This record gives sequence, C-alpha cells and structure tokens, in this order.
Amino acid sequence: MKNKLIIIIIIIIIAIVSLSSCVAVKEYEKVNISDPDMALVNRKSKKFVTTFQVYREGASGANGGKSGGGCGCN
Repeated sequence: MKNKLIIIIIIIIIAIVSLSSCVAVKEYEKVNISDPDMALVNRKSKKFVTTFQVYREGASGANGGKSGGGCGCN
C-alpha cells in the first residue's frame, strides 16, 4: 500500500512539473524566439559557404578573420 502511494505521488509531481512548463508567449517576447541566433542550421555547410565567400571576395583570410585588406599588401 505504501509503495502504491509513493508511486502515485511521484506521478503527480512529474505531471505538475511537466504541465507547468507550458506557457503562453506574449507578443513582445516572440521577437526573442524568432532571433536568427535561435535558428537551426547545418554548421558545416554554413562554414563552407562562408569560407567560399571569403576566398571569392579576397577581403580577409580563409577563416574569415582579419589578415589583410584584400589588395595583396599585408
């Protein structure tokens, strides 16, 4: 009998905790959700595209860092 009571109490606690995580998002809070930093992207393909653009433009080093002005003068 005690074991059943403990199991029921644990189930009730888990249900309360999981239901309390559902909230309504206010309109002004939706800006943070749609932030570009929150987007799911394939980082390897994004890095490839960035590296390609940097090589093509010649404005900075291969890793996108500061290495020169793109004119050949370091």
